[in-house]
Amino acid sequence: MSDHDLILYEARGRIAIITINRPEKAHSFNGDMLKSLHEKLISADNDEKIRCILIKSTGQKFFSAGYDLKEIQGDPEKVATIIQWGRKVNETILLMKKPIITQIQGIAVGFGAMLILASDLKVFADRSVEELYLKLPELAISAFPQTGATLLPLMAFGFNYAKNVMYTTDKIGIKELKNINFPARIFPLDKLDTETVAFAKKISKYQPKFSIFLKTMLTIMEKGRIKAYFDLEDECGKVAYDHNIRSLKEIEDFIKELHQKFT
Repeated sequence: MSDHDLILYEARGRIAIITINRPEKAHSFNGDMLKSLHEKLISADNDEKIRCILIKSTGQKFFSAGYDLKEIQGDPEKVATIIQWGRKVNETILLMKKPIITQIQGIAVGFGAMLILASDLKVFADRSVEELYLKLPELAISAFPQTGATLLPLMAFGFNYAKNVMYTTDKIGIKELKNINFPARIFPLDKLDTETVAFAKKISKYQPKFSIFLKTMLTIMEKGRIKAYFDLEDECGKVAYDHNIRSLKEIEDFIKELHQKFT
């Protein structure tokens, strides 16, 4: 499969459908896939005919296993690309004009979960926690949470539950997500595709200016926080991976600087 086929794009009436298509790698993302996804998001946002964007993936087991860690392991340049474009994708989803729906049929880990958290509306298959869950495993795998891994849970879940998700690295299934009113819709797996498209068609029928201004107003209310907190993750990530900073006193001094800069 060529790189061109890993992120598919289809305009279906007023809906742009972006499909992650790397099932043999559990829909994990490399740098080129992130760039392709970003390009397609921008194209859909700028297309006069498109009023709603749907992100989905093929197969049933995984929505996305996140970043392709095996591909970037030991390569600082590839790691830097992932961090740059992972942030750019999530920031774009939050700040772009048109509503984005994610269709979740299976497991979402790391960046896969972040894509869902960043989107505006989430449509889930009704499956058991063994078959469908969200998980942010960064601390458990010694990967510093960047590209939105702290900001997005905070925005989606609130302060307390975001810490719970990050520190425990627990699987979050449909039952837990329903308890916090996270899904916009839940459909049986065998009807997920048709029902999600029908839901997207409903959203696409709204007056375009009304729909665009709704997201824009909410975005402007949060824009300063969004950009600042992505920057905060970047700054903390650099220090977290800096082996020259070891003592608690050095860390405390850096934290004092952060409080002065971001509050």
